[in-house]
Amino acid sequence: MPTLKQLKYLDALARERNYARAAASCHISQPALSMQIKELEAELGLVLVERGRGTFAMTEAGEEIVRRARSILRATDDLVDYARHADQPLSGTLRFGVIPTIAPYLLPRALPLIRARFPDIALELREAQTADVVDDLSRGVLDLVLLSPPIDAPDIETFHMFDDRFLLVTQADEALDERKRIDISSISGRRLLLLSEGHCLREQALSVCRTADRDTLGELGATSLTTIVQMVANGFGATLLPEMAIDAEIRDDRTALLRFRAPEPSRQIGLAWRRTSARKQDFIAIGEALSELAPAA
Repeated sequence: MPTLKQLKYLDALARERNYARAAASCHISQPALSMQIKELEAELGLVLVERGRGTFAMTEAGEEIVRRARSILRATDDLVDYARHADQPLSGTLRFGVIPTIAPYLLPRALPLIRARFPDIALELREAQTADVVDDLSRGVLDLVLLSPPIDAPDIETFHMFDDRFLLVTQADEALDERKRIDISSISGRRLLLLSEGHCLREQALSVCRTADRDTLGELGATSLTTIVQMVANGFGATLLPEMAIDAEIRDDRTALLRFRAPEPSRQIGLAWRRTSARKQDFIAIGEALSELAPAA
């Protein structure tokens, strides 16, 4: 019968695509990991790994075994998690992921709130782009993620906390009357600066631009909103900025903020966890608490 350790080692090898890195991630030696995977192959009567000189690849059977192994490992993690917290809800370690376009703006208020409301929770924080934190969540590396739904992952459940409206940031001397609201169509004719590929905020901005039938967009390989706002301040274009980022990012009098007429474009802010997690009620309680941080209408 395959052991959980063997399944864990196979998962690590499939994920890392390298024996040395897989062994390091499992805190064992490379020969020990290789031996365990060979024993797993013998137990199953299947070749899981095609081995060559200095290279390897997962076989078709190996890929399927990895997929099933990950389901078993996640279920086992959730079982252990349930046992640890059954008698003490809202306690213990919480491996918490958050995306970069939320972390610097919401965490300064969210972390003190979590500590005050849930003092028995010990947070372990990881910041990464949406695809990475969702993958870590699915694999059981993270327990809970703060991000911008929706998420295209059938094994993930989400909780909507609030909507974060977009504003248009322009150079101050090009701005319209800041007291008036503008139509989305007013984006047309402006060079719009966006985050680089991989950021969900880029895709959300593109969605707003499609609504405005915009054909061309300015390209900028920036990984932070701070960089983009500085580009706007220096006359290189305009950008869409989430409302939660205003206080942190708009400190330059060379920029101006313009609000849109209703319905205002926005992104969702919420939490995500595995559907199989036994801590769903804990996560809902955290989500309800963080919902209090929604910007005023």
